[in-house]
Amino acid sequence: MQKRWNILAADELKVKSLYESLKIHPTLCKVLIQREIEDFSEAKKYFRPQLTDLHAPWLMKDMEKAVDRILQAFDRQEKILVFGDYDVDGITSVSCMFSFLQKHYEPSRIDFYIPHRYREGYGISKQGIDFARDEGFSLIISLDCGIKSVDLISYARELGIDFVVCDHHTPDAVLPPAVAILNPKQPDCQYPYKELCGCGVGFKLIAALTERMDLPSAEAEEYLDLVATAIAADIVPMTGENRILAFYGLKKANERPNYGISALKELSKLESALFINSLVFMIAPRVNAAGRMDDARKAVQMFIAASQQEAHQFAEMLHSDNTNRKEADKNITDEALALLEGNEALRARKSTVIYQPHWHKGVVGIVASRLIDHYYRPTIVLTQSGEYVAGSARSVAGFNVYEAIHQCKDLLLGYGGHFYAAGMTMEPGNVEAFRARFEEVVAATITPELLVPEIIIDGEIPFRDLKQPFYNIIHQMEPFGPDNSKPVWVTKNVMNSGYSRVVKDNHIKFSLRQENILFNGIGFNMARKFYLLQEQKPLDVVFTLEENVWNDEKHLQLKVIDFRLSES
Repeated sequence: MQKRWNILAADELKVKSLYESLKIHPTLCKVLIQREIEDFSEAKKYFRPQLTDLHAPWLMKDMEKAVDRILQAFDRQEKILVFGDYDVDGITSVSCMFSFLQKHYEPSRIDFYIPHRYREGYGISKQGIDFARDEGFSLIISLDCGIKSVDLISYARELGIDFVVCDHHTPDAVLPPAVAILNPKQPDCQYPYKELCGCGVGFKLIAALTERMDLPSAEAEEYLDLVATAIAADIVPMTGENRILAFYGLKKANERPNYGISALKELSKLESALFINSLVFMIAPRVNAAGRMDDARKAVQMFIAASQQEAHQFAEMLHSDNTNRKEADKNITDEALALLEGNEALRARKSTVIYQPHWHKGVVGIVASRLIDHYYRPTIVLTQSGEYVAGSARSVAGFNVYEAIHQCKDLLLGYGGHFYAAGMTMEPGNVEAFRARFEEVVAATITPELLVPEIIIDGEIPFRDLKQPFYNIIHQMEPFGPDNSKPVWVTKNVMNSGYSRVVKDNHIKFSLRQENILFNGIGFNMARKFYLLQEQKPLDVVFTLEENVWNDEKHLQLKVIDFRLSES
């Protein structure tokens, strides 16, 4: 698939000024300027994150009300229910809050509730509120959900059940009648950092409770590895407080991990240190698999386990769910690709809407993402869900798939989501009409360049500058994530040394030379472009710089993202 290369620019005067302060490679100074780090003080905060730089939790609107209501429940011996969604953010949020309450309140008077993905759906559920009523709970703390549940929280209030809502999704104009709403995205909330995930908001509530109860700050910091897992999985910006929380969360995950993280790491056979990518690709899929394939409660049970042995038992269940998820994911992706490859009319469209009634509802969103890797365009994968058809949408960079679905709302029973991902339900008889309308909307609004994937390149650098001290500074830029991604470089006019080769049928093992400096690298799923190397012409190569450790020896190598013939 052809890709657009976008090499970022930066103000040269600012780059020069920062170089004079930091005395690190000018290209790295350019990357820092691009990320709005413009002086020594900002660079120090960036490279040396401190927990003391976190904002006071009391700056968040309604924090005093939330803490007062929870401590009132303590005094009155009320029953408290911790309620969260079935994804990683919700599960880690519930695990943190439940563990904290269990430690500092009467364990028999607290419980947690995770709605079932298929029986109850996303967010606050009537079934969950009815459970609270039947079991005598008078306070529900909702995490990663609740901000849009006006009717259901009104229903709970009629039953005499109070809500403290901790959420990070964008509020509507009408807010639910909760005792307290903690959400920095509220228009009148003065909290300085707006990009916390749900678990991050829950952590702020725990920090405030810790402070009010005169407990050491370590009582809240105990949960930072779970907060980092949520930050990684929820793909929130890796800036500001998120970066501080993720930095110290990874430190804890590597030094004193939660039993659940330790068990999943062991089952994944990962022996090296945990990085954000480890949380994204190893921990998160196994936690998400519980809700996709079965019941997400066991993921919470793993994280709140009192021993390594207990956590391991639940981790094995999640590991099994993830194996089943991967099998379903692969089978459905293969089926979907076969349908597309066998239908020229579908391939000619600007969008993909594909439907099979037997596909597993829990993986259709993942399959939609896989299809975008092959056919880069807004994609919806639909399946049968009871009497209705349900599906998940994923988008390409720069295209608002939620808005496109909104323009088809008269054909839907319900829909929700955001810019890049959404879900919807419809009557089975509306599938073809929806497919046609969605294509009509996308074709009328998407621009041609958005149908070509873009590679954002931070800067150009020659091979001679790719040395260990240069890599060491890149390493200090971690943790990486949205708005602080691992720097992507381009080196121009390099030559194949003659030793590059295809490995495992689909990958390229690179051996490249520039000015008598040789670099090896790996490019995954690039074998179809190997002919360019065989032409023995100058190449431009896009890559990230990696450190390979083999037999206790370290050397730098390229992880190649793309390459093409150099312009003459």
